Amino acid sequence: MSDLFSEFLAYVGMTSILFAFLLETRNTISSKGSFYLLLMAFGSGLLAIRAFLISEWAFFILEIVWCGAATIALISVRNGENEPSS
Repeated sequence: MSDLFSEFLAYVGMTSILFAFLLETRNTISSKGSFYLLLMAFGSGLLAIRAFLISEWAFFILEIVWCGAATIALISVRNGENEPSS
């Protein structure tokens, strides 16, 4: 896998997570809402792939857990559980 592709994954993943964080801290979206969780799952998933490609195992585990938590929460929200009121 090329270094350029790996860097691209890193920047897209990082941008997704930072965008979610920025919107949440500005009270634009809820950290329990679908959009936030989707951005987090997407971004951490990309960063997990990047960590795997460069053999950064501690970072890989962190991102897999983060992606899994966001995905599980997203499924719960989509199934009508824990939907934020605002």
